[in-house]
Amino acid sequence: MGAKVDFTVTVSKEEIVAAVLPLQQHWLPLSNLDLLLPPVDVGVFFCYKKPEGSIVSFTSMASVLKKAMAQALVSYYAFAGEVVANTVGEPELLCNNRGVDFVEAYADVELRDLDLHNPDESIEGKFIPEKKHGVLSVQATEFRCGGIVVACTFDHRIADAYSANMFLVSWAEMARSKAISLVPSFRRSLVNPRRPGCIDPSLDHMYVPISSLPPPKQHYQPTDHLISRIYYITSEQLDELQSLACTNGYKRTKLESFSAFLWKMIAVLAAQDGFKSTKMGIVVDGRARLGEGDEEKASSMSCYFGNVLSIPFGGQRVSELMEKPLWWVANQVHDFLEQAVTKEHFLGLIDWVEAHRPEPALAKIYSNGSEEGPAFVVSSGQRFPVSKVDFGWGKPLFGSYHFPWGGDSGYVMPMPSPAREGDWVVYMHLFKRQVELIEAEASGVLRPLTSDYLELSNYQL
Repeated sequence: MGAKVDFTVTVSKEEIVAAVLPLQQHWLPLSNLDLLLPPVDVGVFFCYKKPEGSIVSFTSMASVLKKAMAQALVSYYAFAGEVVANTVGEPELLCNNRGVDFVEAYADVELRDLDLHNPDESIEGKFIPEKKHGVLSVQATEFRCGGIVVACTFDHRIADAYSANMFLVSWAEMARSKAISLVPSFRRSLVNPRRPGCIDPSLDHMYVPISSLPPPKQHYQPTDHLISRIYYITSEQLDELQSLACTNGYKRTKLESFSAFLWKMIAVLAAQDGFKSTKMGIVVDGRARLGEGDEEKASSMSCYFGNVLSIPFGGQRVSELMEKPLWWVANQVHDFLEQAVTKEHFLGLIDWVEAHRPEPALAKIYSNGSEEGPAFVVSSGQRFPVSKVDFGWGKPLFGSYHFPWGGDSGYVMPMPSPAREGDWVVYMHLFKRQVELIEAEASGVLRPLTSDYLELSNYQL
């Protein structure tokens, strides 16, 4: 994985994989939390090298993937359905076992020559399939070296990363002839609104009906545009950031510390562009919060399939973010997170959506106004089960989400590295000038994902 190498990807086969058992057609409503998601697709991909001495063909591998997919879709039937509009225009899921579009392809390139640092060039449009129909699409691509990339694209309105991760592990378990370790729950009653509802005024600061959004503005720099890049950060560097963020008697998580570090970087460019403030949000999963105080509900929420997310955010003056030490910025991150890591926050958010239906709504930071300065969101991918997505030919050498989400704000997702425990792989979707500044100013912390660097971490392609 180094310098850019031109190559072509040729599709050799396309088919639809449906659940192996017939399913009774039915409608599955989207929950109030699902309805907060715009119609965006999420990509995820995994790289596997050909096992030493293996004579297993790509055709056999693809057959294993399709057979296991058909078995997994019996439990994960939502991924075999279609999103349609109901009578009031809201999206609903028609569970009709339409199936999953499955593409087989060949790439005339060595796996080690993929420039994973720049997924816009090397991954998007080549290995991650475009979802044309249904909820989920899959592509398996054979490489000249015998390696393989397995990639998926799914509708975010139907599943968050937690749900997708459950499916990926179950799919891999089926491929290895194992029973599914976590059967998904589609019980929408787990996230029903209360009667009467109870809405904290702070939710009006975090979420907004789409009809209330201002007209689209130009990006904060007309000559700039959002790009995707992937970086690597070692556990030692994370420990150092956390140590700096915990100074003054405060205990901060690695995610809070890393997010604060990025916020300071983004503020530097914002100051150069003349902005007075900038915003950062962090995605919070509400499953554990909604299960608090109820053992049975906590168990059900742990396997709940759907979206259970909130995106609290904070705004700070650029001058303070630049001048104050990392521990001060980490405290600001911790403070705006605190309001959303409670059971009441998620119950109130469910009630807030109910009060605005059928008007669609969004997290405010997703459609951040450009005149207010740059904004970005950090989503922890620490539950990304990259080492568990083993279809029978070994653990992935590498895996990452790919999510150019279409909003006005940037998006960052740190994930565990399969190469070395404690290290992170960091997917970034930010403005090009922000990326260039981060690469220049933070080169000692964040390193572009290259074959040279990965080999230092016993990472062999």
